[in-house]
Amino acid sequence: MTAPGRRSSTFTRLLRHGFIHASDAERLLDGPDLAPLRDDPVLLEALGATADPDLALGGLVRLLEAQPESKARRELLDTLIAAKPLRDRLLGVLGASAALGDHLARHAGDWRALVTYEPSDLHPGVEEFEHGLAEAADPVALRVAYRRCLLSIAARDVCGTTDVAETAAELADLATATLRAALRLARAAAPEDDALCRLAVIAMGKCGGHELNYVSDVDVIFVGEAADGADEVKALRAATRLASHMMRICSETTVEGSIWPVDANLRPEGRNGPLVRTLSSHVAYYQRWAKTWEFQALLKARPVAGDLELGGQYIAALDPLVWQAAERENFVADVQKMRRRVVETIPVAEVERELKLGPGGLRDVEFAVQLLQLVHGRTDPSLRSGSTLDALQALAAGGYVGRVDAVQLDDAYRFLRSLEHRIQLFRLRRTHLVPEDEADLRRLGRSLGLRSDPITELTREWKRHTSVVRRLHEKLFYRPLLDAVAQLAPGEARLSPEAARERLVALGYADPAAALRHLEALASGVTRKAAIQRTLLPVLLGWFADSADPDAGLLNFRKVSDALGKTPWYLRLLRDEGAAAENLARVLSAGRLAPDLLMRAPEAVALLGNGDAGGLEPRGRAQLEQEVLAAVRRAESAEQGVTAARGVRRRELFRTAAADIVGSYGTETRPAEADQGALVDQVGGAVSDLTAATLAGTLRAVVRREWGDTLPTRFAIIGMGRFGGHELGYGSDADVLFVHEPWDGADEQEAAEAAARVVAEMRRLLQIPSADPPLLVDADLRPEGKSGPLVRTLKSYEAYYRRWSLVWESQALLRAEPVAGDADLGRRFVELIDPLRYPRGGLREDAVREIRRLKARMESERLPRGADPKLHTKLGPGGLSDVEWTVQLLQMRHAAAEASLRTTRTREALAAAREAGLVSPEDASTLDEAWVLATRVRNAVMLVRGRAGDTFPTEPRELAAVGRYLGYGPGHAGDMLDAYRRTARRARAVMEELFYGS
Repeated sequence: MTAPGRRSSTFTRLLRHGFIHASDAERLLDGPDLAPLRDDPVLLEALGATADPDLALGGLVRLLEAQPESKARRELLDTLIAAKPLRDRLLGVLGASAALGDHLARHAGDWRALVTYEPSDLHPGVEEFEHGLAEAADPVALRVAYRRCLLSIAARDVCGTTDVAETAAELADLATATLRAALRLARAAAPEDDALCRLAVIAMGKCGGHELNYVSDVDVIFVGEAADGADEVKALRAATRLASHMMRICSETTVEGSIWPVDANLRPEGRNGPLVRTLSSHVAYYQRWAKTWEFQALLKARPVAGDLELGGQYIAALDPLVWQAAERENFVADVQKMRRRVVETIPVAEVERELKLGPGGLRDVEFAVQLLQLVHGRTDPSLRSGSTLDALQALAAGGYVGRVDAVQLDDAYRFLRSLEHRIQLFRLRRTHLVPEDEADLRRLGRSLGLRSDPITELTREWKRHTSVVRRLHEKLFYRPLLDAVAQLAPGEARLSPEAARERLVALGYADPAAALRHLEALASGVTRKAAIQRTLLPVLLGWFADSADPDAGLLNFRKVSDALGKTPWYLRLLRDEGAAAENLARVLSAGRLAPDLLMRAPEAVALLGNGDAGGLEPRGRAQLEQEVLAAVRRAESAEQGVTAARGVRRRELFRTAAADIVGSYGTETRPAEADQGALVDQVGGAVSDLTAATLAGTLRAVVRREWGDTLPTRFAIIGMGRFGGHELGYGSDADVLFVHEPWDGADEQEAAEAAARVVAEMRRLLQIPSADPPLLVDADLRPEGKSGPLVRTLKSYEAYYRRWSLVWESQALLRAEPVAGDADLGRRFVELIDPLRYPRGGLREDAVREIRRLKARMESERLPRGADPKLHTKLGPGGLSDVEWTVQLLQMRHAAAEASLRTTRTREALAAAREAGLVSPEDASTLDEAWVLATRVRNAVMLVRGRAGDTFPTEPRELAAVGRYLGYGPGHAGDMLDAYRRTARRARAVMEELFYGS
């Protein structure tokens, strides 16, 4: 007897053997059935070898108690001690699966299924499982027989007799036998239906691929034909009844639970389509209507039950279509989009624990392998396997995947599948979530052979393997392209030129030969530059492929690399700052403007990182003006000063464009900016500030050369139009007015001539051909237009506006804002024009009629010939002009009384009108949405084409690039145009009510 307060030796031994609840275990071992064996080292060691010794002991006690008589209990115990195979199998299952322990407690004789240990028992196939299910005469008996077979599979699995791939194949074979047994029962219940039709059951998904889980939906497709002489319509109805009954036999819950759901939703048209179709109907659907993912699903199609000849005909008919899928437009993008959509459906709280669907999970491996199979299986039949691991091995053997990458992925996939199996085996429930409970994690770790510190080791291994998959699953697709051209590993199989071409075409490259030349130039050689680029290119190629123009992305990367490749900071930036490489890939493949700006001064790549260059955050007007003025002061001539100012402008245009592109596309770590208005405001504000700073610097440079520090006249530049409204786009001219005022005592003629010379010289210097984009200064909104002087005195403006001003000029002045030069003169100009643009008492009715007349005339006369009015972002219905004229009419009518309307900015004025109750919130939102969208389209056109435009491009690749910028995936340009028309149509309806009063 143990002294009080001291532990027994048995208790200590139990702890040493892995028991957590040693006191409870000791009590169970003291029970009548196990007492004689409590000190048997064989039993304790066997229990200690299980995943959960406490669970195994509890299950054994329950099994002994369930034996009908003492003789049966004695037989079980004797066999358990004498036969090591049974001991390892039985206790292994009891320690890993509470559900199978429950089954054994209900069916106390089924432990005998684990006794046999013949060679045929080690690797059973469909025939052996069919034999095991043969006596099941009803759904309940079928469930019992199914679990008896499952017991033997689990025993071989937990004892290590079979590896994870063999276990998955056995589970698929058992599912095949079960489907056949269920169909046999359905036929027996309706022999008249059976006589009318031929019915084939095609396994899909993991069952079809011979890689099933312990608990999974079994995906199937049914093919039916009329039996000889039978009516086809009646035959299909009969086949549908048989198929439905077969599904219920497997899926319905009985006293013995269910087996698994049979899911037929992968059939043509999904759950909206007929359950059973004829072969010709299947073929017609796949030829005409099927989406890319449906061909991807057919990779695993396999006839398993019913009329196997008909099933074979189904495979033979559809097989050629499967291997043509990679020729479909946007094939790779479709597959990758489907993968992203799967990830997006995972609840945020579960993403990190999701083994199957989460990042770095099983589905990443499966999608990557299937993508490569579809691209290269057209010409290489060795790749046409439904099994992920077999296909991965074949891809490596053929050089389509690097051997090291394939080995690492194989290891990761096997580990993750093993973990998934053990998770499901415990309760026989369909789940792919790694549990959070420590007891569960401990059991899982021990079941996978991690015994020292099961929880820590399991977590470490799991994270390591998911990290490998995350790193490799996209690289898998791109890395062999480099090996094909760089010849990195002598003796290793490589992609043939034709296979490399196939892969590039599938990725969306229009000129695969040129792409291969670029890759060879970038990746060949033994220099540090080539080594770093070989590391970067697999990831960059993926980002390029995500754009509308991968060819341009790769070509531009080669140009930047040729210009900067020997610069140490450039390679270090791309290698060490994760954001920089992705940002560069997005910018280089999004269109012409940003790469053109970058090529003129490639060192601007530094802006794409997160370091000292300030990143992509826009700089304020004061900071920009300070830099430009400092550069002008250092310059030896006006030309050099303006060249420096234009250089700053080019760099900052690139910064703005890059930030816009990255914000619109999103990155792997940061989603695309959801607030489109914020992107528009950022571009408009940044380009307007930059233009103002450039004009300020140019003004200073011209004045210094001719007059030193002081002109004989005060001089100010007034921003007009989009410039004054802080709404400039990438391709906008700078609309301005020039105003001057002679200093006291200065000669007015000399002052006027000086002001005119300043204006002429500024315009000349800003348009001199150079590597920097010109800045066109447009003063056509001045009094008398092109016929009037370029620059006037403040008094001249006052006299003109008092005597001659027309209503359209007052409307134009709504956007007037000083941007450079003498601040006091600019302020006084604003005081001069405020009564004109915000007339006291509002607009007279004749002025309102005149504005409406001008707008109607502009709509009819100014639209370019041949342009589609519904897609013209500036002058078309619901475009910028409609929104702006509506807002400006509200300002002129109400701003004298409503101070918040006194702003040069369209969106700000619209928001003020809403707050003042002049526009309903719904109408304001409609107008704002249309204005933002039209502005985004114009920005997109400039980014994509490198030149300004007011309508959507007609060239398909350019149109796709605009769509990508606006958030539309490949193949959805039509959706983009429809959305624009819809938005503009709603805005036009609001405009007609608010502007015309109709």
